[in-house]
Amino acid sequence: MEKKPEIVEKELWDHYSELPNPSWYEYKDKMKKKYPDNIVYNEESGEFDANLKSYPTTVGSQKFEPINVDKSDSIKADKYFQSKLDELKDEYKRLVEEYNWTSLVYKSTYNFQPILGEHYHLYENKNKELFLSLIEPNQWDKMYIGTFKLLNNGKWEKI
Repeated sequence: MEKKPEIVEKELWDHYSELPNPSWYEYKDKMKKKYPDNIVYNEESGEFDANLKSYPTTVGSQKFEPINVDKSDSIKADKYFQSKLDELKDEYKRLVEEYNWTSLVYKSTYNFQPILGEHYHLYENKNKELFLSLIEPNQWDKMYIGTFKLLNNGKWEKI
């Protein structure tokens, strides 16, 4: 026995020509895909997935607002980094100054072995030559540059 395939459902036949009506298929497909606004239907997966959404999907759900991002922390970070940079600049200036004074004392002339922790005085003579002396500035009238102390790391500290 041969089975006749049923081409279309009976209600979709064109009543005048008694042939299948293609517009009925389109209408049926459109009606099949339409859902009310409060129903969340995912056409890609073909499932109702309101419970899987990361945002509220019903009228009675909690209020949904975008998160306000507070960027004031970036201002705090900028201030922190600026203060650190200023500290490093000050430290660098101090280091350069210490180096220059130490270099100046080591380039000067002296005929004795300096002792750690003792105070020595740097002078300039008439020939613009620097010399280190034990004599204090109030005991003679040479051009006084400064008083220095030798530290254990070999650095001269200006006092």
